[in-house]
Amino acid sequence: MSFLSETLARVKPSPTIAVTTKAQELKAAGLDVIGLGAGEPDFDTPENIKAAAVRAIETGKTKYTAVDGIIELKQAICAKLKRDNGLDYEPKQVSVSSGGKQVLYNALMATCNPGDEVIIPAPYWVSYPDMVLLAGGTPVAVEGTLANNFKITADQLEAAITPKTKWLIFNSPSNPTGAGYSHDELKVLTDVLLRHPHVWVMTDDMYEHLAFDGFEFCTPAQVEPQLYDRTLTVNGVSKAYAMTGWRIGYAAGPVELINAMRKVQSQSTSNPCSISQYAAVEALNGPQDYLAVNNETFVRRRNLVVSMLNDIDGITCPTPEGAFYVYPDIAGCIGKTSKAGTVITNDEVFATALLEETGVAVVFGAAFGLSPNFRVSYATSDEALLEACTRIQTFCATLS
Repeated sequence: MSFLSETLARVKPSPTIAVTTKAQELKAAGLDVIGLGAGEPDFDTPENIKAAAVRAIETGKTKYTAVDGIIELKQAICAKLKRDNGLDYEPKQVSVSSGGKQVLYNALMATCNPGDEVIIPAPYWVSYPDMVLLAGGTPVAVEGTLANNFKITADQLEAAITPKTKWLIFNSPSNPTGAGYSHDELKVLTDVLLRHPHVWVMTDDMYEHLAFDGFEFCTPAQVEPQLYDRTLTVNGVSKAYAMTGWRIGYAAGPVELINAMRKVQSQSTSNPCSISQYAAVEALNGPQDYLAVNNETFVRRRNLVVSMLNDIDGITCPTPEGAFYVYPDIAGCIGKTSKAGTVITNDEVFATALLEETGVAVVFGAAFGLSPNFRVSYATSDEALLEACTRIQTFCATLS
């Protein structure tokens, strides 16, 4: 009889973290490894944000705070949601946690009962289904298609909803595909949700400000105000403000839900880091001009990677609307054999062979619920991306 809980046996470790760890280990062993697995910008946190953190330390703001965030940060979040999304919230409707992942986890723990179903469009961020399982719920994947740029349709959403459905987790722009839903594409999905008042919406808007080529971000409660009372709008400072290690995520929603999430957090981590909270206030209230500058860099990198991957026989790589990922399809590589003699039976084997034979670390598509694909994070230098894509081209050219 195992000492470990049955709940833990239902979930697996994060594959994205595993890939990054493997790449770091190989690099430490002296191998020439290029890691394209990590989902974080390579930019440094802006100086004004770092200065705000230093001020917080110097003025003694290093004590416990309210469990789910200081009032200054909640006010800044309310102002941001009004400014950027046209959504009106009060501080009592806001929860702040140690990263967006904890926000999602708190919400699921506070609401899911055994048998509750949570609809998750696939490909999805690797943690969604496992968090649902930890909370006692049942993840229900709805697969997007390459032909539809990995987005789900209204008919697919309608077909997935049952009397047991509690949540739809919605992520746009997407991790892992970078695909973003336009206002019209989102409206047809919210029209479906209006017909099913028992289904709540949990958004993951973490890549909101990483939107390219004129793509205009929108979030469900903004597109359909009638969903306001059953939507948890989730965001954070990690991606746009290059603050992944600061660990600040937040959400706005109905007071009853926010109170329940606070109860969960009060018995797990208590408050997020006080210093990080004051830094996040500056991130949201301070200058925003560098967001557009950073996006110009991301667009250049995206175009480089998409172009080089689409030059490979057997690979099809759509151009994403946002985030900093591409999700190429490798159906044309399946069944072939690598130069070292590995038969490429699936995308996990492809990613493993690519790492071992070329030193390029990517995350295999099965981890995100849709195969045969792999995810590339292009949040790294142009030089590293050029070399990595050249190695991928050579690897695929030698498949036979």
